[in-house]
Amino acid sequence: ARLLAVFDASAPVRLHCCSHGAMARLLAAAIALLATAQVAAVDRSKFRTCKDTGFCRRHRDAAEPKFSVLPTSVQAHGVEGVTAILQSDNMNAPPMKLTAKFYDSGVARVQVREANPAHPRWEASDIVLDDQLTLVEPKQVEGVGEGAVHYEYADGRVLAITFSPFTATLLVDGKAEVVLNAENKFYFEYHRTREGKPELAAAEEGKSDDPHQGKKIVGYWEDGLAIYEDGSREEKKVTGAEEPKDGDEDGFWEESFGGHKDSKPLGPASVGLDISFPGSQHLYGLPEHASSMKLQTTKGGKSHYNEPYRLYTLDVFEYELDEPMALYGGIPIVWSHTPASTVGAFWFNPTETFVDIEADATGSKSHFVSESGIVDVMLMPGPKPADVMRQFTQLVGTQELPPMFSLGYHQCRWNYKDQKDVAQVHGMFEELNFPYDVLWLDIEHTDGKRYFTWDKHMFPDPIAMQEALSKHGRRMVTIVDPHLKRDNNYYIHKEATDKGLYVKNKEGGDYDGWCWPGSSSYLDFTAPHVRQWWAEQFALDKYIGSTLDLFTWNDMNEPSVFNGPEVSMPKDAKNLEGVEHREWHNLYGMYQQRATAEGQVMRSGEGTAAHRPFVLSRSFYAGSQRWGAMWTGDNAAEWSHLEIASPMLLSIGLGGLTFAGADVGGFFGNTESELMVRWMQAGSYTPFFRGHAHHDSKRREPWTFGEPTTTQIRNVVMARYALLPYWYTLFHHASVSGMPTMRPLFFEYPTDEATFAMDDQWMVGSDIVVKPVTSHGVTKTDIYLPGDQPWYDVETYEPFSGPRKVTLPTPLDKVAALQRGGSVIPRKMRLRRSSKLMIQDPYTLFVALDNEGSAKGDLYIDDETTYSFQDGKYALRTFELSGGVLTGKAAEGSATTFTAANQVERIVLIGAAKAPSSIKVTSAANPAARDLSFEYDAKKKVLTIRKPDVVATADFTITIKE
Repeated sequence: ARLLAVFDASAPVRLHCCSHGAMARLLAAAIALLATAQVAAVDRSKFRTCKDTGFCRRHRDAAEPKFSVLPTSVQAHGVEGVTAILQSDNMNAPPMKLTAKFYDSGVARVQVREANPAHPRWEASDIVLDDQLTLVEPKQVEGVGEGAVHYEYADGRVLAITFSPFTATLLVDGKAEVVLNAENKFYFEYHRTREGKPELAAAEEGKSDDPHQGKKIVGYWEDGLAIYEDGSREEKKVTGAEEPKDGDEDGFWEESFGGHKDSKPLGPASVGLDISFPGSQHLYGLPEHASSMKLQTTKGGKSHYNEPYRLYTLDVFEYELDEPMALYGGIPIVWSHTPASTVGAFWFNPTETFVDIEADATGSKSHFVSESGIVDVMLMPGPKPADVMRQFTQLVGTQELPPMFSLGYHQCRWNYKDQKDVAQVHGMFEELNFPYDVLWLDIEHTDGKRYFTWDKHMFPDPIAMQEALSKHGRRMVTIVDPHLKRDNNYYIHKEATDKGLYVKNKEGGDYDGWCWPGSSSYLDFTAPHVRQWWAEQFALDKYIGSTLDLFTWNDMNEPSVFNGPEVSMPKDAKNLEGVEHREWHNLYGMYQQRATAEGQVMRSGEGTAAHRPFVLSRSFYAGSQRWGAMWTGDNAAEWSHLEIASPMLLSIGLGGLTFAGADVGGFFGNTESELMVRWMQAGSYTPFFRGHAHHDSKRREPWTFGEPTTTQIRNVVMARYALLPYWYTLFHHASVSGMPTMRPLFFEYPTDEATFAMDDQWMVGSDIVVKPVTSHGVTKTDIYLPGDQPWYDVETYEPFSGPRKVTLPTPLDKVAALQRGGSVIPRKMRLRRSSKLMIQDPYTLFVALDNEGSAKGDLYIDDETTYSFQDGKYALRTFELSGGVLTGKAAEGSATTFTAANQVERIVLIGAAKAPSSIKVTSAANPAARDLSFEYDAKKKVLTIRKPDVVATADFTITIKE
């Protein structure tokens, strides 16, 4: 981004040369440099691969010892499941304890631990919601021959365990859907003593171990290189991992990478297992990676990647695309889908994990290898995509219902420089009648990167600033990162130090790493009392300058440490219980987001009157959806990054986290107008919708591009706001069943193989299919329409039949989006400044007819802010058209006494074959039949019913006579 400034097209340029050829060569060189500058490239030397990592080297291709079940050890324990002893054919290895548990959801859980460990493995007790799950007693199946036991725990659901070698197979209606250890890659490294290992030789005389040669370090930047007092910078040295050692102790006790040494006082502790999916050619999951939704092969002669997928939450600066490298979040779930069934496997292990994917004619295989922890695999039998999602989110939690405002448009930049800048940006939105809901402030709003503070010179009256937004229904978000400046005059740091709340280094002192504020320490968010303390800091009387309309952004929470190994915390740092960082690394960001969300709830009241939080996190793990939203991190203002956004978001949604988005316009670099319009179109159909930019990027608020771009962007955002009732209803369903709001087409059309690897288009709920333009200069879009019902263009109402691919004109002011025939979508059509000002607006129902002239949809309504819906203060309404009669009534099982004044002011029937002779309405408030006015467009086949004047939360019947 900084190099781009050298060739600013708006600057006058004079070239003095003696020939046209010389000028051409100079221009060619300039263009080449510009092209190079625009290509973001990750510094791979900072991040480990499998070959740089001892436990992955040891086990990726190793012939593992064979494990067998001791038949006489198999015991049933009622609802507590089944246990057995596993023994390796390496008789020096200690025995393992196998446990199988079963839930009423259909999930089978297989765990392996050391039977009698000297050092019990650390296990996170608050990720899987054990206290909310119901165990069931399995029944042993009779007639199984020697060498195996089968347990049926639900209708047609059987876990089959073979003894030698050990395998566990999930059978669904007699068919093997998932097999554990089919490839005999199960292993479990046990803790051991370090006897007989020689001490390291002393350093050679005359050579210094100090890479800084005595220079005083005054800071670090994101590249991890030191900045010295004399103004010089540390020279980059390319230092990879230590050379692999011969023998059995490769990386057992210590490892070095990039100049950082990882001590391993407990020795090796990694675990691994292969999980096979017979007959399947499509695996998904393992977010977050900048890769396709379908998992690509990582091993084999024609593998797509040479490295396994890596799950280790990291701050990866300028990440590359089509890569299995680790990124900011990690959810270790794999989905398998075939035309006949969908199943899933959740590998519950928050330590660093590598996953290989293989496929052949017999099916697909995954191989998980984790640095420590236990083996804990939860098998989800489906059989449909919605079933797997329900089963998974019952384990780790569904998406928390967000406040309505968070589904609107968010305007962000690093940084809006001062209070005047905020007022000017807000004022331009007002002047243009441009809806938005949230204005964001990045790290520069603070007093010297001290979170929970304000720069008093730049933001002298933050409460007045927030109130200026609030009076138009808008909110503000400020960034609060996990690193705390080590300054005894900073009250947060002083109290955290005095209370002993920080992560410790391996020697037991407070860990000191470098991030935006300089020397920083990091709270131990794994500890409940630390999370409680953090939550308390959001109280209005502690976070001075905050209001109830101020919400939070947790960035850099992988955690990012500029001078740490792989830009993170050393693995041998410890939490307050003395547990090494390696055990809980992937949970750190989620725990911070949790504590922040809990703080926002605490500050606003008690019980169901409390306000729902909004917290955006960059790092995430399984279950993060319980605490807020996430985004895909520091993308670039390039067409390729727009294109990769949809497969990334679809994969994240398959991890249960549906409140997700990508920075619209791209974080790094400068966005030209065409790219910005196309990205806004795509972003408006994703769950989290935020524009964001790096401080080196040119300003890109909607008006900065000029006309017609500003109007084009405004129209996109207006369409998003009209659709908010539909989005909010989808989030209600996500909070109940886990169903992603943005979902792959195979979710809705599970037998259509054309959809199985499709990730450049998606479904918004079950009723809208979208395919944005993601390439420069494209004005036509080939979009696949699944199913045998009609699809209608959401703007022109033109019908198209499926299943087939159709070509739609998509000039710059249009995106390919179609409504499914047979659906009813509620919209609010009045333009307002923000979603808060829309709360009492009437609804328009868009009724798209199927081939039988029928349609059905629903609408969720509550106060959009608090938890009062938990007390039954909500309405879920069903609208159904059948046989010429449209009814509105309470959804089955959801009858409540909640009412809202919103009326249905218009009904648009799309695909109506002819004009009716009359239309009458009756309602609970007015049982006498009343004639309604209507208008029929014969060319478009659209019937518009005006002013039925029925309340959306009350029952009504509209009869359409031919």
